[in-house]
Amino acid sequence: MIMVKKARDTEDFLHHIYIHMNEADQFVMFSGLTMHQFVKSLGPFNHLLLLKHKYEDSSYNMHTQLEFVPDEEVLSFTKEFMDNPSDLRWIDFKDERKLNMLTSQEQAELLYIGHKKEPIRSPFYYQLQNRFVYLSNEEESMTKIYFRELNDSLHLVVNILNQVVRDKEKGAPFWRRKQKEGYPELTMEQFISHKPLLKEGVLLSLYKIEKSKVSYDLEIRLLPESVYPDEIWDELTAVMKQSPDETIRF
Repeated sequence: MIMVKKARDTEDFLHHIYIHMNEADQFVMFSGLTMHQFVKSLGPFNHLLLLKHKYEDSSYNMHTQLEFVPDEEVLSFTKEFMDNPSDLRWIDFKDERKLNMLTSQEQAELLYIGHKKEPIRSPFYYQLQNRFVYLSNEEESMTKIYFRELNDSLHLVVNILNQVVRDKEKGAPFWRRKQKEGYPELTMEQFISHKPLLKEGVLLSLYKIEKSKVSYDLEIRLLPESVYPDEIWDELTAVMKQSPDETIRF
């Protein structure tokens, strides 16, 4: 008797995230990413200079006349928007004394970034020593992030997916958890080998394999040209009918 492999439904997957990397300009477009995930996965963070926001408990910098979030308040700041996402645009910085040394030209460039969601030149400033520029739109359906070290974007995705796995395994029956010494884990080495695909725009989908030894598949699908990144979630069922272009098992 020939067994027909059952097609996976959209709801069978544990997590989806879209990523499109622009290596030349050092930014990555994400869909399905929240700021809380971003900060939790790549923290701890320095202070955040707010370029656009609706946060009421921020501090104020007289030199730039911009509000900021001190490093010790970053986590509480991100939790504020977990259930009520909004337009958030910020750039991190190490030291307020150095922030006060920004020139008028540099301040104007920051205002431009906050308004246009793109820099006039490199968005990484000596005085700020910033690692990121974070630019999200309402409901965070699309988030554009500039990375000083582009591989931080890969660490971000790996950390998020491994956290999903840990949360899933922690919810497993007690008898099975007791037998496990650790959780399956996606490695950077596995993920970075697929970096060229990320430059095309891909949907990453995480699926749990139930066998004698629990493992996970990360399915990678090149996004069809007919589907725009901010429309992925409306078209998800159609997208998932495609066979994955690559699969990472771990």
